[in-house]
Amino acid sequence: MSLLDRLRRPAAAAPVPAPDLELRARRDRLVERFALMQADLGGLYYEMAIRDHVRPDVLSRKAAELQAVELELRAVERLLQSGDGLAEHPCPTCSAPAGRSDAFCAHCGGALSPRVNGVVG
Repeated sequence: MSLLDRLRRPAAAAPVPAPDLELRARRDRLVERFALMQADLGGLYYEMAIRDHVRPDVLSRKAAELQAVELELRAVERLLQSGDGLAEHPCPTCSAPAGRSDAFCAHCGGALSPRVNGVVG
């Protein structure tokens, strides 16, 4: 096999670390959940509209639930892109997933580590 043939061949994929597999599985579950919730919200609005009984309070609550899933999905995608990996515990303030090296939550800005003498650590 010539050098040119070897260069054209795709490189063997490096094994994916276990934390990445966990994050990817979580992302896939969130994508599926988001799509289902979005379809349910559209169906709910449709059913309300054809009965001429639209309830903004119900729609707003469902939209807020959908938004929470979207925010978690964004956080997981950010962790996958950064390669940081998932921290042991989510944000204590908003429960958003956090990276191992994050000092503050990307969602709410809250401190992820306890403060000692005013310093996060």
